[in-house]
Amino acid sequence: MPAQPTRPTIQNLLTETRRYPAPAEFAAQANAGAELYERAAADPVAFWEEQARRLDWETPWHTAHSWVDASGGRVERSTYRGQDEGLDTPANAGYSTSGASIPRAEWFAGGRLNVAVNCVDRHVAAGLGDRVAFHFEGEPGDHRTLTYAELQAEVCRAANALTALGIGRGDRVVVYLPVIPETVIVTLAIARIGAVHSLVFGGFSAEALRFRLEDTGAKLLVTSDGQWRRGRAIPVKEAADAAASGLDALEHVLVVRRTGDATSAVPFTPGRDVWWHEALAAASASHEPKFFDAETPLFIMYTSGTTGKPKGLVHTSGGYLTHASWSHWAVFDAKPETDVYWCTADLAWVTAHTYVLYGPLSNGVTSVLYEGTPDTPHAGRHFEIIERYGVTTYYTAPTLVRTLMSRFPDGAPAAYDLSSLRLLGSVGEAINPEAWVWFHEKVGGGRAPIVDTWWQSETGAAVMAPLPGVSTLKPGSALRALPGMRTLVVDDEGRRVPNGEGGYLVIDGTYPGMARTVWGDPQRYRDSYWARFGRQGYYFSGDGAKYDDDGDIWLLGRVDDVINVSGHRLSTIEIESALVAHPAVAEAGVVGVPDATTGEAVAAFVVASAAVDAATLRAHVARVIGPIAKPRDILPVPELPKTRSGKIMRRLLGDIASGRPLGDTTSLQDSEVPARIAALFAATRR
Repeated sequence: MPAQPTRPTIQNLLTETRRYPAPAEFAAQANAGAELYERAAADPVAFWEEQARRLDWETPWHTAHSWVDASGGRVERSTYRGQDEGLDTPANAGYSTSGASIPRAEWFAGGRLNVAVNCVDRHVAAGLGDRVAFHFEGEPGDHRTLTYAELQAEVCRAANALTALGIGRGDRVVVYLPVIPETVIVTLAIARIGAVHSLVFGGFSAEALRFRLEDTGAKLLVTSDGQWRRGRAIPVKEAADAAASGLDALEHVLVVRRTGDATSAVPFTPGRDVWWHEALAAASASHEPKFFDAETPLFIMYTSGTTGKPKGLVHTSGGYLTHASWSHWAVFDAKPETDVYWCTADLAWVTAHTYVLYGPLSNGVTSVLYEGTPDTPHAGRHFEIIERYGVTTYYTAPTLVRTLMSRFPDGAPAAYDLSSLRLLGSVGEAINPEAWVWFHEKVGGGRAPIVDTWWQSETGAAVMAPLPGVSTLKPGSALRALPGMRTLVVDDEGRRVPNGEGGYLVIDGTYPGMARTVWGDPQRYRDSYWARFGRQGYYFSGDGAKYDDDGDIWLLGRVDDVINVSGHRLSTIEIESALVAHPAVAEAGVVGVPDATTGEAVAAFVVASAAVDAATLRAHVARVIGPIAKPRDILPVPELPKTRSGKIMRRLLGDIASGRPLGDTTSLQDSEVPARIAALFAATRR
């Protein structure tokens, strides 16, 4: 009797056939070529060594890569440099049975560098001190330009000020600031002296901030008197004081004056609190850097904490900077002499660590830094900024693309000149195909490729993305892994699923930018990421994905968000994309809810740009991807709950639709949104 076919792990519902080859003129000048894939696949370690040599190292590494996997097996790749022959000789490749069960990776061990020197000093030393590092625009409309030479002086002053406060190598510093130049300056200064930074979103509550202060054992908190948000000056210092109260490890609070007289009197604790401007005024603009081993921790990045307490992911110096710098150069086709690059992420998000701070600065690029929200004081603020600074590369989140699409369906008004744009980027979650096409045609003028990037806080930098001068783009797909990395879609047993089917997205092996551990809890690192597919050597991303017929990968959302309708495992992303493809729908959030007949049913929360009834939307979904995916419940809402990075918080929508108490809302852009949606939902049930 023939074997019965297994049910797909996650079903493939949506098919996208539009294709966008790399424009010939873009391909002719692109940084990265197609040959990189083959060369990197032949020897990934050698490939990453080549990229590491783009940086300045005070001491070269002696071991390029070592890895202890979840079962205790160890692999090493050493590089020995003969003084006479000057050749790099790989040796000692093999496995042994020694080692612990906690996975442990090292890259460029023995190599010593200074991350801040690589991002600032070396450009000044190369004669590029007059190049603009940042064009800053504050929400109230204030402007500031920082050249690389000016940035170097400010970072050196800040490094001296931190040292005077007793901060040194290995000490943890928590930064609770808005998107302002001081945030960049202090972050680089922390890196310069070998301390460890952890940036916290300025909209987080005192409780969320306190958790991070306690968990890191921070000696210093850097905060502000207030911050500007949606046209208002919001006090911050009082919340920072509440978070810092009674923490024995915390010695000082360094306070940046941002809102000044626009906020009320700032509480100040003598002996503990220090004004930023006073500390820097007393500090020298000259600082002699020290150099640190490649595996020295650089920062702790906390996950949003949507389930359980947040995990503090530890990223190290040499490997992370190698991955960040090269991927920025290749994926964003960085042209330091001519580019004006803008990544819109909040500086506390990992996207900004990598693609506002360390990636662009290590490549000597000019960037835009914007403090405010996209619709303050008007909906076209981002278009205005692109025109003002001649932005060439614009990297933002799908949620913002969908918002702009709903407000400007015909594209930017004629008053704005977006002709400087040559490249667009998407980050945060899968971008809906219709939003992708609108972004390409209406913002990019049909000429700018879109690099749709997939990566995570855990990966440090982009893992899957097109190479803009090489790849044929598919709206809604990040395509495949970048050179030097390998991603797979697998079933429950860790076997690659066939083309056309869905499963679990994993990363095969290690790479320089990966998080090394969870701060203070290495067992949680193993259990969260390596337990499920560790015996195959796979890191489990927690995301569902599918292959198309070409073997390219499409994200299907978090595995926890997959909906099981009558035994059919359906992706929330695909149903949302089908809804957004309707001209009346600007955004959609889809979740599963209990159903007595089908086990689970689809509930959709939609932000409509025009009047549309539920029956029309159900019929539309059935036509686009099939009757099995039709939403049972459709609720029009004015907005969706989103994290600070722009991701839709589907867990909270599920709580609302299922009548459960709302979970943690501290990571939201607006913590009041779930309550407003819950009230609307309750009204429909009366």
